[in-house]
Amino acid sequence: MAEPVVKDEVSALGRGLALLRTVADAVEPLTHRALSERTGIPKATLTRLAATLQSTGFLRVVGGDRYALGPAALHLGNAYLRGFDFRQQARLHLAELAEAAGANVHLGVRDGLDILLIDTLRPQSALILSRMDVGSRMAIATSAAGRAYLAAVPPPERRLLLDEIRVASGSDWPQVQARLDAALAEHAEVGYCSSFGEWHPDIHALGFPLHGPRGELFAVSVGGPAYKLPREMLLQRVGPKLLQVRRSIEREAGLG
Repeated sequence: MAEPVVKDEVSALGRGLALLRTVADAVEPLTHRALSERTGIPKATLTRLAATLQSTGFLRVVGGDRYALGPAALHLGNAYLRGFDFRQQARLHLAELAEAAGANVHLGVRDGLDILLIDTLRPQSALILSRMDVGSRMAIATSAAGRAYLAAVPPPERRLLLDEIRVASGSDWPQVQARLDAALAEHAEVGYCSSFGEWHPDIHALGFPLHGPRGELFAVSVGGPAYKLPREMLLQRVGPKLLQVRRSIEREAGLG
């Protein structure tokens, strides 16, 4: 009789985590009804889950009837980020890169088919604030950082990741595959990958992989509005600086 109870507990945990992810991904607090519609969780079940998550600090109620993440979620997020000591080691160099390029610099790790940002740096001269921040995501298939990550993973892992992208791409896979093949060739030739209006029509970026001292693999994106960062400027001015910064970071980490 114990096994069904375990299954129920696992199911409840999965639903609770799905509820938290939905709240985290929303651009504004969500009503009970909106949460039920987005997660597919029945309203009665959602009420019980939300009450538990609220009592433990993972959810809070705002505006009387809407849910947002609570302080316990921030505690978990901070604990997650503390696991990346290398982030602090790289930060000074990445800030230098942001200033030299006049562009936003993002540091991320893989999460599924995305690069999840764990740090963002902006040049002090920036007039337009980036909407990307810690916790934002960039698709591996179309972003410069994602393509650079793909180029740096060992071949067996790359094959598995490409297969996941193929399934997710559906009928668009032939075009996606051609662009990824070009990105892998680009990285082999120049040491970074580019994305000119492919991840977002108004964004140009270069990306490069970064290895941490414990074997971690990070991805870095240097980019911004296309009108401020035309293709030739990125390739001719930012590309060489990007490679220099990468070498400096990995040398300090004992990898150069």
